[in-house]
Amino acid sequence: MTSPPGTAPLPSPREPAGEPLAGAADEPAGGPAGEQVAAGPGLQASLEAILLVADEPVPAEVLAEVLGQPADEITAALTALSAAYTDEGRGFDLREIAGGWRFYTREECAAVVERFVSDGQEIRLTQAALETLSVVAYRQPVSRARVSAVRGVNCDGVMRTLVLRGLIAEDGTDPDTGAILFGTTSYFLERLGLASLADLPPLAPFLPDDLDEAEELRP
Repeated sequence: MTSPPGTAPLPSPREPAGEPLAGAADEPAGGPAGEQVAAGPGLQASLEAILLVADEPVPAEVLAEVLGQPADEITAALTALSAAYTDEGRGFDLREIAGGWRFYTREECAAVVERFVSDGQEIRLTQAALETLSVVAYRQPVSRARVSAVRGVNCDGVMRTLVLRGLIAEDGTDPDTGAILFGTTSYFLERLGLASLADLPPLAPFLPDDLDEAEELRP
């Protein structure tokens, strides 16, 4: 993302009507029984939906494989979307960077985003954010997938919130999987009044008595 990070909400797609699902093209729109033929999202809407949840640039070849379209058509659609966002004066942009495509906030909106992030840091964290922050603090450096596995729910959105508030930040990559790892920041220590991570309270008193036994039974 740009500095500061964050993206604007996705605008309403402006693509043509969605393409029919495979096998539906041979049937009339109403069908023999007068039923409406289901249609999937259009190419532009599909690209927007995928890139909205991507946490790193996505190559056109990957998008082409996912959507079953030629890579050159995907690149042309992405280029058209980027130009449309610029022409419409959107607060976000679609850029090709580091071999892939990703949404970014526009540079001229930086001051507004900074003000929002700065004010947001004073907002009380939700229970989900506190639990996620605790997992990162005690398991760092840790990947999003690992945090989600520990909590049992998808934590991508909460992780982005914690990054925006300056409580966690990227801390290298996993040598085996290439996943981005995260750790707490100096701002985290400042907010908790800690000199270092060594001052975090021990977890043992808060864990269930049968935790060790459960770990031993795990395959």
